[in-house]
Amino acid sequence: METVKAKRTAASNKVGIKISGAEALIHCLLAEGVDLIYGYPGGAIMPVYDELYKFQDKLTHVLTRHEQAATHAAQGFARVTGKVGVAMATSGPGATNLVTGLADAQIDSTPIICITGQVPRHLLGSDAFQETDIIGISTPVTKWNYQITKASEIPEIMARAFYIARSGRPGPVLIDITKNAQFDEFEFTYEPCNGVRSYKPVPKPDPAAIETAASLINSAKRPYIVFGQGIILGEAEAELKAFVEKSGIPAAWTILGLSALETDHPLNVGMVGMHGNYGPNVLTNECDVLIAIGMRFDDRVTGNLATYAKQAKIVHFEIDPAEVNKNVKVDIAVLGDAKETLSQILPLIDKNSHEEWLSEFHKKYEEEYQAVIDGDLNPTKPGLTMGEVIEEINLASKNEAVIVTDVGQHQMIACRYAKFNQTKSNITSGGLGTMGFALPAAIGAKMGAQEREVVAIIGDGGYQMNIQELATIFQNKTAVKIVVLNNDHLGMVRQWQELFFESRYASTVMTNPDFVKIAEGYYIKAQRVEAREDLRSAVEEMMASDEPYFLEVRVEKEDNVFPMIPSGASVSDIRLK
Repeated sequence: METVKAKRTAASNKVGIKISGAEALIHCLLAEGVDLIYGYPGGAIMPVYDELYKFQDKLTHVLTRHEQAATHAAQGFARVTGKVGVAMATSGPGATNLVTGLADAQIDSTPIICITGQVPRHLLGSDAFQETDIIGISTPVTKWNYQITKASEIPEIMARAFYIARSGRPGPVLIDITKNAQFDEFEFTYEPCNGVRSYKPVPKPDPAAIETAASLINSAKRPYIVFGQGIILGEAEAELKAFVEKSGIPAAWTILGLSALETDHPLNVGMVGMHGNYGPNVLTNECDVLIAIGMRFDDRVTGNLATYAKQAKIVHFEIDPAEVNKNVKVDIAVLGDAKETLSQILPLIDKNSHEEWLSEFHKKYEEEYQAVIDGDLNPTKPGLTMGEVIEEINLASKNEAVIVTDVGQHQMIACRYAKFNQTKSNITSGGLGTMGFALPAAIGAKMGAQEREVVAIIGDGGYQMNIQELATIFQNKTAVKIVVLNNDHLGMVRQWQELFFESRYASTVMTNPDFVKIAEGYYIKAQRVEAREDLRSAVEEMMASDEPYFLEVRVEKEDNVFPMIPSGASVSDIRLK
């Protein structure tokens, strides 16, 4: 009789022998190159966890303290590595706790696979203990989902799940596995998936569209590039840089496009959007050709669509046909993977420079510097600002850190002032705006890029939404650097209340605990900074540590983030104060 070890070896080599569905799932993950899973066990997924126990030498499971944190950790891992992140949970509340992370991954195009246990097939629909229709619940927030009720389905469905999650425009997939399918045995073989009928993830570029786009770009007098995360997902950073440098066109980034082009590049003119830079926003309505690459014209980028870039011809490089003409009517759509389409258009682009046009961005930057930036980075007021904290992190990290941000004022400040020399360095919850994202996402990012410093920048509100993940950091000795910018408020909501609701601070003032003592309770080194003269040394000490480190910085309570485009206003209506 074959030993269990021999059976596993045979299964890994695709020999058709009988193994359980739970063991088959492990072999599927190994075949796809997975060596790290985030999750939380429970009754309906217990057979899989039993098999995980036997494969500890090949597959590491990280026990998060909440299922939502498992999805965010998988997201952080995926964003920093470009691989598919994996999270796992039991049925019922375990599965429903994954939904926020799935929704976040869906709107930010992050490839993750969530595996959930489910009650046995014969109990489906009976309101059994911890039964929830997770397929119905997750359908709107996944790229694909499927419920496995027979063990023999596992290899084909898992292969398809990985293919769908990573191909084309990436996204989250949920696979629900009934308990009987985990126990039952079948003859296991595994073949990777290379295609699904009717699913065409990457459109074939149209040479005519590329030629027309090149002609329009070459004839433009005031062309302008806005690039998004499609550059990073398509690994088209080198192609973007070559395109920008050959054409001489000023280029701005969306919040998720940050780090695709180094921040100090002379043609990188800053961030667009509600709290983006003054020039890139205002000059959107003065360019003659707007070239959008791997971005989806989100409302936080466009402001009022009725007034957005109406004077410009618009060229949209996009992998997802559903995004073309969805929000903004474009003149030329160049469909396809950004790496391929930029490679094809580059030989057709004239070598050029647009110095006079570029100087307009520089002039607007000087206006912004005088009105906003100088005060953020070189403040004269007694209290610390968020901007100067980010600047100290830039200096201590030499612009090489991975910065993971939560959601709120600190997020906008970090994205405005963090500097990056390499791609996949900015990890944030962009489209969904999920508070509680940063701490677990930083865990995943650090585990995915162990050679890099990973700094989580978090507000005091969002920090407390997943503060329990300090236990995950401690247990796994994950050397994340945690910076909480504490203003004792839900800062962004408070800012809106000040500006638009006559300073009625309804439920935004926070009475916070002693964050340093809490971190120390998890055996994480911690300190608090309240005075400007102590900031630099504290940041340097944190960055020099090879262990997890917590730094609380007490910042101005009622500072606002400017520039700001009021909700529903035109990009031309951006406020500097």
